[in-house]
Amino acid sequence: MKFTDLKKSGHAPSLLASFLYFDVSFMIWVILGALGVFITKDFGLSPSQKGLIVAVPILSGSFFRLVLGVLTDRIGPRKTAISGMLVTIIPLVWGWLFGRTLPELYSIGILLGVAGASFAAAIPMASRWYPPQLQGLAMGIAGAGNSGTLFATLFGPRIAENIGWHNVMGLAMLPLLIVFILYFIMAKDAPSQPTAKPIFEYFKVLKQRDTWYFCLLYSVTFGGFVGLSSFLSIFFVDQYELSMVTAGDFVTLCVAAGSFFRPVGGYIADRIGGGRLLTFLLIGVALSMFGVSQLPSIYLVTTMLFIGMLCLGMGNGAVFQLVPQRFREEIGMVTGIVGAAGGIGGFFVPNILGSLKQISGTYSTGFIVIAGIGVAALLVLTLAQLSWRKALSPNEASVKM
Repeated sequence: MKFTDLKKSGHAPSLLASFLYFDVSFMIWVILGALGVFITKDFGLSPSQKGLIVAVPILSGSFFRLVLGVLTDRIGPRKTAISGMLVTIIPLVWGWLFGRTLPELYSIGILLGVAGASFAAAIPMASRWYPPQLQGLAMGIAGAGNSGTLFATLFGPRIAENIGWHNVMGLAMLPLLIVFILYFIMAKDAPSQPTAKPIFEYFKVLKQRDTWYFCLLYSVTFGGFVGLSSFLSIFFVDQYELSMVTAGDFVTLCVAAGSFFRPVGGYIADRIGGGRLLTFLLIGVALSMFGVSQLPSIYLVTTMLFIGMLCLGMGNGAVFQLVPQRFREEIGMVTGIVGAAGGIGGFFVPNILGSLKQISGTYSTGFIVIAGIGVAALLVLTLAQLSWRKALSPNEASVKM
């Protein structure tokens, strides 16, 4: 398989449109986390409240991913994405002009979940245009839109320091509107768009054991990535007393590893199998998070977080190399369900770190728990691989899982 194969297959404008849509949506989804140190300063939040406020958009994104997953299979990813971008304008306007009370902030966070649900439309758009042997790479490219976190963590604190965090949310509407126009022009639903079914039919995939395997694995890889992305600025400020802008720079460095290596994870998974790659990556996650739990110097902890985020990002690509091998027609719904599980995992990460910091007085406890979760995910993967080996027919033996 070569990158030139990608040019000969599918629809490049739709793949690019999927990436842009996911990228700007991801930026907006994690914007409360990027601005977290400014928001928590204004509201005087406790450690557990800090974890909750940045986790609310992640949790609501899980719910909305199910909604957008059904819509993607029923009306197509293009219409679903366009609708999602229009709804995303609401919390940005609310946060820009209002957002003066904590209940308002929670409500804004809930609505920002629609941006996080973009995954359920962006990934199927890319998947349906490309053959099985290119799934990992194509979906990795679309999924690399989680690099939107970079823009949030790099520019959000800098702009907020000068014009305030409310105005940052208003300013975020500009890239959203630009991407909306580009998406409207470039994106096109694939001919393989399945015929709409009654809604209850889509939920039959919940009876499949593989759905739950993918949910558990993605809740660790994606959940770990987005959860840490949202909380690390608070961690760096609290633990290492960095300035708000410098903390954002350190977070950006860590996030870059996970974002840019997601397509690499998909590419390698196409060649050696997503399951095999995930085995090594989950070991890397467990070891790096245990290293972080020792709370070493700022440079060493950043190095370990970089490695951990790299493994999580590649793990995201590996999981979604596996999903289309098992589910093709139901890819929209399965993407929504698995994506929702990833969001739920992301909700727990900042809450674990914030709550255990408040209880134990140290962030060390929370990172030890996250390392343990990585080990548990490795055991789940082992069970899943045994199941896949038994289930594969002779004709499917060449599929790299």
